[in-house]
Amino acid sequence: MALIEVVDNQYPDREYTINIEFPEFTCVCPKTGLPDFATILIDYVPGKKLVELKSLKMYFVSYRNVGTFHEHVVNKILDDFVVACRPRSAKIIGKFSVRGGISTTVTVNYPPA
Repeated sequence: MALIEVVDNQYPDREYTINIEFPEFTCVCPKTGLPDFATILIDYVPGKKLVELKSLKMYFVSYRNVGTFHEHVVNKILDDFVVACRPRSAKIIGKFSVRGGISTTVTVNYPPA
C-alpha cells in the first residue's frame, strides 16, 4: 500500500472537523475477482497532523487490484489513517455499489463507540 503522508496542523488547539469524499475507490472481490466500486467518506477531527490529500488519493488507488472484503478494507483504511495522523476522532464510511443485487455500507469509528 502507498503511505498516507501528513502535514502539521497549524491549529492543533482548535477542534474542527474535516470531511473528505473519494467517489472513485476500487478494489477486487476476493471470491470472484470482479471489481468493487465505492465512495469512501472520512470525517475526522485532527490532532497535531493533517492528512496530505494527494498521498491519500494514491493510498486509495493502491487498492485497485487488491482482493478484499468490504468490511475488511474499511477497517484497514481506518487503521492506516489513525496510525498516519493520530486524529482526535475519525469516522470512515465505505458505500459500495450494488453487486449481485446487494449494496453494502460499512462504518467504522475511532475511538470505538
